[in-house]
Amino acid sequence: MAATAKSSRKPARAAPRGKARGEERDLIARLSRGAVICAEGYVFELERRGYLQAGAFVPEVLFDHPEVVEQLHLDFVHAGSDVTQALTYYVHREKLRVIGREKDLVPMNRAALKIAKSVARRTGTLFAGDLCNTNIYDPADKRAIKEVERIFDEQVGWAVEAGVDYFVAETLGWAGEALMALEAIRKHSKVPAVVTFAMHREELTRDGLTPAEACQRLEGAGADVVGLNCHRGPATMMPLLKEIRQAVKCPVAALPVPYRTTREQPSFMSLTDPCCGDRRAFPVGLDPFVCTRQEISDFGREAFALGIRYLGVCCGAGPHHIRALAESLGRHPPASRYSVDMSKHAFFGTDKKIRRIQTDYQDKA
Repeated sequence: MAATAKSSRKPARAAPRGKARGEERDLIARLSRGAVICAEGYVFELERRGYLQAGAFVPEVLFDHPEVVEQLHLDFVHAGSDVTQALTYYVHREKLRVIGREKDLVPMNRAALKIAKSVARRTGTLFAGDLCNTNIYDPADKRAIKEVERIFDEQVGWAVEAGVDYFVAETLGWAGEALMALEAIRKHSKVPAVVTFAMHREELTRDGLTPAEACQRLEGAGADVVGLNCHRGPATMMPLLKEIRQAVKCPVAALPVPYRTTREQPSFMSLTDPCCGDRRAFPVGLDPFVCTRQEISDFGREAFALGIRYLGVCCGAGPHHIRALAESLGRHPPASRYSVDMSKHAFFGTDKKIRRIQTDYQDKA
């Protein structure tokens, strides 16, 4: 295994251990009792923190600064995530080939799984393996199909060896590729499978199915949870989620990006910024479009009211978004200790200790 770089950073803080309910490692049992929150969006948050390059979005940080990955897992758990999902997104053979690091395929996957498992077992969260879009799937190319099968088989195998509690197959644009990911999970493991599509501008998968139709096929093929993640913000994902919820009987997953996508620009890749000559905002100019915590909270409540139980936030999510989602469900994760309380604010506070010379100045603040 390639050596990891030494770091002067302090060891990652330990998150509180899960309570009795949190210790159960059965995704389906947890979903039968209520919502499961899964924090995604690791690559965007690591890019913001200065540990990952936008563009390729390969988490080389797993070797360079493994303690940073561990701390981000802990931060998401602290904020309310019920799941520690291994950072194997884009740690597959094809992506590593593109950046010239295919030789690191096995050790990088194992490093991601080891870090996530350590956090999951310490915190009582579920330990999830991760498969994702390969970017080479082509239903008309037999060689590409064979390579996709290889990618999924080997990543499932390493995750099974690590002892994952369930699998996530995410950010898939083709129903055919999603079915291949599910087939690999079913062939090599006995744990539950969550499979989610990422919808671009069109409201069809790349092989021409509506999200509801694609999810029905996945359910019929044995997926335990189906739904959507990434690409679309709350406003443009919700209409598709309503159709999916009506079309399938199994639990539904909803993990939008925290951006204000619109009917005209329904995916975060399609957003353009009028302040910058309508330039494409993706990936590092998305700041003006970030959803407020209230918007994420509203999404969580609406999704839960629809009967959607597997909830999260994807690319662009920070721990504050996960906390907002958790609190929208009536939860109080450890991070809620620091949720906003304006009663003691210097200008807007209502506490009797705040001087009137300050509160009288509110309208001019």
